[in-house]
Amino acid sequence: MRLTILGGGGFRVPLVYRALLDDPAGSVSEVVLHDTDARRVGVIAEVLTRLAHGHRAPVPVRVAHGLDEALTGADFVFSAIRVGGTAGRIRDERIPLAEGVLGQETVGAGGVLYGLRTIPVAVDIAERVARLAPNAWVINFTNPAGMVTEAMSQVLGDRVIGICDSPVGLVRRAARAAGADPSAFASGRIGYDYVGLNHLGWLRSLTLDGTELLPRLLADDTALGSFEEGRLFGAEWLRTLGALPNEYLHYYYFRRETLDSVRDTPETRGEFLDQQQGGFFERAAAGGGPEAAYALWERTRLEREETYMAHSREASGGWQRDSHDLEGGGYDRVALALMHAIVGDSGTRLILNVRNGTTVPQLAPDAIVETVCEVTARGARPLPCAPLREDQLGLMLQVKAVERAAVEAALFKDRGAALRALALHPLVDSPAVAARILQRAAKEA
Repeated sequence: MRLTILGGGGFRVPLVYRALLDDPAGSVSEVVLHDTDARRVGVIAEVLTRLAHGHRAPVPVRVAHGLDEALTGADFVFSAIRVGGTAGRIRDERIPLAEGVLGQETVGAGGVLYGLRTIPVAVDIAERVARLAPNAWVINFTNPAGMVTEAMSQVLGDRVIGICDSPVGLVRRAARAAGADPSAFASGRIGYDYVGLNHLGWLRSLTLDGTELLPRLLADDTALGSFEEGRLFGAEWLRTLGALPNEYLHYYYFRRETLDSVRDTPETRGEFLDQQQGGFFERAAAGGGPEAAYALWERTRLEREETYMAHSREASGGWQRDSHDLEGGGYDRVALALMHAIVGDSGTRLILNVRNGTTVPQLAPDAIVETVCEVTARGARPLPCAPLREDQLGLMLQVKAVERAAVEAALFKDRGAALRALALHPLVDSPAVAARILQRAAKEA
């Protein structure tokens, strides 16, 4: 089975390859990397060479010279591209901040700008997959994952599935805080109800062998203070919500505090990653071989994880991530579990980004939602869920309207739809501000 990774020069590609090397099923027979940056993909290929050392039969890796070559014959396509690079991300963050609203890669005006730039490229990829590898499954991790998956699904239907590591990371951390043995998750004894959009969802039920754990967890200040989301949102607010929110909802619930934190720091997250990863690729490309490239990659990766969502942590009192927080869900493990479930026709339950169907009746059937799915050889089917509370549904409806307007704007070059996407976002407080953001983004593109 051939796995093609688009964005093969991405910093986190070695995580995917490491998961494949540790996979006892050994279902992937070849990994094909494609990237528009030859230097980056060359460096990552060296890191993968080092990871393969010591394995009796490591998965072969090949760098494709063109996109069509990479896609032809693929069984799975993992899309993790960054259109515009980190320079584009910096613009996405800085332009909104100059107008006094949050600038973030996937949330708010920054997420809309990133989507407008990325969707046309993602749809072109979808069309090439449909032509060159019509039986392939596309696993999309490209951000903003919800709207990008929605745009690609207009070409590929249910054969594109979006993934994110935030929801499963939340479930794992919450289960551990509630006292469940970590092995219970792997054995399938942990049950959960999670629903929302990408980077906007809620864990509303958590069970162990059918026994509900969430009310007791929400009532325990010490347990809530033992994991990342508990510290981010605070015990009082979590009990008020009666659910555990995805970490990215901190930008919505604590908008003022997070914006103040971002304004008070000398660099945005994009600027930090531009310097950090730019330095990594420059030093690794200078020579030293696979061993040196791998050691440098590991040091850089740890620093990246330790500084994740630093502005939100600063806004919620300032604290460092611990080892459990750093474990997360691992998008590499989510991707591998998804591939196994499709190939093995296993009926595995995973939290994925898929077409809604009737899961949330108030949304269109083709709208992409993030929820618990059952995965078989036919793909991922969203499972029924309990009705959403009015506050949850209201936020989902508004942000989904933003996502769909952004897809329309990107596909049809419709400025009105782009303005609507920006102005209707809950984190943008004025159509005039939205218009200025759009004008400046067009000027700086």
